[in-house]
Amino acid sequence: MAPGERLAADLGAVICFEDEAGQGLRPPKGRSWAPRGRTPVFRVRGRRAGWVSIAGVLCFKPGDRLRLWRGRKGERRGFTWSEYRDLIVATHNQLRAPMVWIWDNLNVHKAHELIEFIDANRDWLRVVHLPSYAPDLNPNEGVWSLLKRSLTDFAAADLDHLVRVVKRKLKKIQYRPDVLDGCLTQTGLTLTTTP
Repeated sequence: MAPGERLAADLGAVICFEDEAGQGLRPPKGRSWAPRGRTPVFRVRGRRAGWVSIAGVLCFKPGDRLRLWRGRKGERRGFTWSEYRDLIVATHNQLRAPMVWIWDNLNVHKAHELIEFIDANRDWLRVVHLPSYAPDLNPNEGVWSLLKRSLTDFAAADLDHLVRVVKRKLKKIQYRPDVLDGCLTQTGLTLTTTP
């Protein structure tokens, strides 16, 4: 991350890692307790109907508290280039600072319209793409892992219920800067300040 870190230091920018995830009505697989020889069976409603797509942004600036911004859009499994643009603008409006935006090589991230938007806003926005097939370099993966683990014992009644629970669980993670710092630490990346 040295090039992105130097770029952020030169611009006085915040480093923002973006990633997306999703959750359906069927809870993720997890472990449960039961008497030996009696496999527990959990009935789940929904039959895979409904999906919550989530885009999250982890923002780092040495000396500041870590921030997690999150967004949710309908039932589609993906986001359009304009929704990514809106997420970038919303994050910029919240931070009120230049940003170095780091994300993966998803096709939508390289859409012609999004590239034009990025080029038009070079005074406050720089974009760095993570290497292909390197999700372990994105601290958001740790956030999604924590979220999925917290949903293993949960069966939503409907999509609105799932949305409320996902938002609540992300808000709990958001207010635990030590946990978010741990998500950065697990990537092996560090933020250093040079005198």
